[in-house]
Amino acid sequence: MFGDRLPITIEPYKLARDAGFIEGDIPLDKCERVISALADTQGHCHVRLEFDIDPQRIRFIRGKLKGQLMVSCQRCMQPMPIDVDSEFLLAIASSDEAAANLPKQYEPLIVEDEKLELLPVIEDEILLTLPITSYHDEGECSVSSEMLVSGDVEEAQPETKPENPFSVLMQLKDKR
Repeated sequence: MFGDRLPITIEPYKLARDAGFIEGDIPLDKCERVISALADTQGHCHVRLEFDIDPQRIRFIRGKLKGQLMVSCQRCMQPMPIDVDSEFLLAIASSDEAAANLPKQYEPLIVEDEKLELLPVIEDEILLTLPITSYHDEGECSVSSEMLVSGDVEEAQPETKPENPFSVLMQLKDKR
């Protein structure tokens, strides 16, 4: 277990059949694939997973992920907090072929046998939730926008319209 009743492996087919749920915390320092995207591994993410079967007999997981992560500001490279609050809907599929036939509202989760390691699924959702780039607000960042300009800024020259390469042909046509 990682925290409040969060197991390492689960049986998603059985949990879906029983309409079960799992809720607990995952320490960020246990998420090895996420660590490289973080400035600090202190803290945790709170996870709630609800399992069920929809009217089409598709077993699914409705999940919620919430936490505060420390990432690096891309301007000043100093740590900054970002709030992560994500909801996701995963359909449990036994093969790639079954996953390809799922309705569009579901993201496929391939579970080939009866057991599923929970940590990689949660790591995937954390990584999908993180912003591609993150910046402090300009007033809070130690690097101002003036510091980001390199070299002299030349005054914009008015654009000259390039000569039409077919103007010679137009002149020949007009001579007729």
